[in-house]
This record gives sequence, structure tokens and C-alpha cells, in this order.
Amino acid sequence: MINLPEEVAPTPASPATPSAQKSDDNLIAAVSYLWILSLVILLIKKDSDYVAFHAKQGLVIFGASVVLYFIGLIIPFLWPIIWLLNVGILVVVIIGFIKAYNGERYKMPVVADVAAKINL
Repeated sequence: MINLPEEVAPTPASPATPSAQKSDDNLIAAVSYLWILSLVILLIKKDSDYVAFHAKQGLVIFGASVVLYFIGLIIPFLWPIIWLLNVGILVVVIIGFIKAYNGERYKMPVVADVAAKINL
């Protein structure tokens, strides 16, 4: 007599594991540093404290870049200074992106203080 292996019923897909959820939050938090996406992500992912923390910082940085743009329109001879400040903003965005993606709750100087006052 030959014993055949029993047929095993497929198991339903398990819900996202905590580590997978954390990875998704890290990616969404990192993307929230990309200018206008910070506002969109903040409105959509309010329930995640981690994502909201980074989205608020991203929103403050986005606001600063918009203010610099309008100052440059009003006072054109400041363009070289504004350009340097925008390079600084780009560096801050890259740092925030990397920190958020790595799962760090990094408080940026000045930015974090302003971001903490945002209530949505």
C-alpha cells in the first residue's frame, strides 16, 4: 500500500505583519518630506503618530520654500541668497527623508518646534 501525502488546504493570507506595517509607515513618512506631498500625507495618515510627526516637519519645510520663492519674486536681487537657502532646504529634506525611512523620529532644530504647533 502506498501512502500519499494529505492535501493541505491553503491558508488565507495573513494580515500585514507589524514589521511590514512599520516599513510602510517608514516609506510614507519619508515621502512626506517631498514638498506638497507632506500636506496630502498629513491629511490622509493622521492616525499614524509617526507619519504625522514627519509630515508636519515636511509641511514646515515646504512652507519655508514657498516663502523663499515669493520673497525672490518680490525682491529679485536676493536670488543668490535664496538659491543658497534652497540648497540648504534640499539638504534638510534629504536628511529628513533618510531619517524617516530608517525609522528614526528625528527632531530637526527649529523645524520641529514649529511643526509641533500644527494641529490637524
